[in-house]
Amino acid sequence: MDSRIYQTIPHRPPFLFVDEIIEVTETQARARRFIDPQEAYFAGHYPGNPIMPGVLLCEAVFQTAAVYMTERLQREAAGESQTAQRTPVLARIQDARFKSLVKPGDTVDIEATYKEAIGQFHFMKGRILREGKMVMSVEFALAMVAEPPKAAQ
Repeated sequence: MDSRIYQTIPHRPPFLFVDEIIEVTETQARARRFIDPQEAYFAGHYPGNPIMPGVLLCEAVFQTAAVYMTERLQREAAGESQTAQRTPVLARIQDARFKSLVKPGDTVDIEATYKEAIGQFHFMKGRILREGKMVMSVEFALAMVAEPPKAAQ
């Protein structure tokens, strides 16, 4: 598991759907995920012909976007003192399209691309590819939510 993920987003197994961050640029993040045949959800999601649930594919995109937004905010805040910590939280999902099935044993590439910001809302689009071919796409928005101050220890 890529330690960079643990440093940027709060998600942890079994609800972490990104294995490796490939690249974070000014406009996008790219990640990768191996779809482990031993994942518990396969036992009940189309038994005998298991497929990865579409909602979990979307979640992989949203987690990749959260890594992107966290790193983007860290770059923007460089040099500022006492910048409020913010957590990217999903605010909107629209236009999710599923074009192909993801099966146990597949490896997928995940992309999250920045579009624009309106206030604290950041609009993005994402997609998942398997062997260079699109599996799904989605448009969504993340809200940047201030974290409560940590108590002194």
